[in-house]
Amino acid sequence: MIHCRMLDDTAQLQQEALGILGVNLVHGALSKGEQHYQVLAGLMDDLGRSRIEVDLVDFSGPDYQHVDKRCVALRLVEKGLCDAALFNPSGKLEIPQEALYKKNVLITRGRFRPFTLLHNDMLMGAASQFFCLDPNGATVSQDGDAYNECVYRDDTLVLLELTTRDMMEGGDLLDWTNRDGGIQEESFIQRIEALSTMGYSVLLSNYRRYFSLASYLSTFSKESIVISMGIPSVRELFKEKHYTDLDGGILEGFGRLLKYDLKLYVYPTLDESTGEMVTAETLQVEPKVQKLYDYIRERGTILPINDYNKELLMQDDVHKRVAESIRSGTPDWEKLVPTLVRDQIKTHSLLGYRSRPAPVLTNGSSKEQHQQQTQDKPQLVPK
Repeated sequence: MIHCRMLDDTAQLQQEALGILGVNLVHGALSKGEQHYQVLAGLMDDLGRSRIEVDLVDFSGPDYQHVDKRCVALRLVEKGLCDAALFNPSGKLEIPQEALYKKNVLITRGRFRPFTLLHNDMLMGAASQFFCLDPNGATVSQDGDAYNECVYRDDTLVLLELTTRDMMEGGDLLDWTNRDGGIQEESFIQRIEALSTMGYSVLLSNYRRYFSLASYLSTFSKESIVISMGIPSVRELFKEKHYTDLDGGILEGFGRLLKYDLKLYVYPTLDESTGEMVTAETLQVEPKVQKLYDYIRERGTILPINDYNKELLMQDDVHKRVAESIRSGTPDWEKLVPTLVRDQIKTHSLLGYRSRPAPVLTNGSSKEQHQQQTQDKPQLVPK
């Protein structure tokens, strides 16, 4: 089964493109048989992405029992047959047009290696401002100035976005890429399974720029869109070097972003040199673009996340500490991730986790003596 999106302007051209796709599918099934990835590679023969997008392929039958649909979706995005694939909280593929239709969207971008308490705090802080909730978490009416821009949780799709661009960048502490630069399927599945425990949908995309992500979401939903992000991501967003290929440079980039009338909810960070919180209201970007940043903030596109855990922000680089702790086999990471994520990682040995061997007792030491010695040792406090 194939789900595709027709992009031609006329019914005649769409009919032609669909016929070519059908011929490619039949030819691939008959000539390439069990080599399902070669079937995928041949689907776009004599077609281009300007004409058609294939965002879901379902292999079924005795010859395809070993095929993981999530890996198929990964290859569709990686090879450019589509721009994104959507997984529901159970890890099953969904058709983006159906899942996003008439939905508000709250999305957080990241590598999630793994999903940490910092990710969770940022998402919860954004949700507390986006959803129609009072300070106690109860649903309120949209009447009144205080809640005139809020949305209801039931009408909103909360997404965690992964991008293949980040997965294929060098220096990933958890070795997501193989020697040929491609993505390891097993590692990808581990990340999806770790995220599914949080009960959120996951969007896998090939977008690097935010305006491309905004364009994709706006194609299927005309409702409110909020992207939550941290201060480091905002600083990166306002660097001119990322827009040198655009004729209008950074102004063109933000012009494309702002036309979708979305909101950027910005999570604060701690300035280690001063000990002060850096928020969306106090952030200083590169001097050349500071006035551009101030204008976008003042027009209401950039908003600070006001509900956050200050103690958590005082931890040193939570994401890096968790990744290094898992890789080295120390227990520090367990205090910095949600319980569900911790249990999932330990139960299934995800993300390179290795269980620690039981302590070896020295001669003459009893089990009770060892337990007492362990209890007498002070608990390590994360830096």
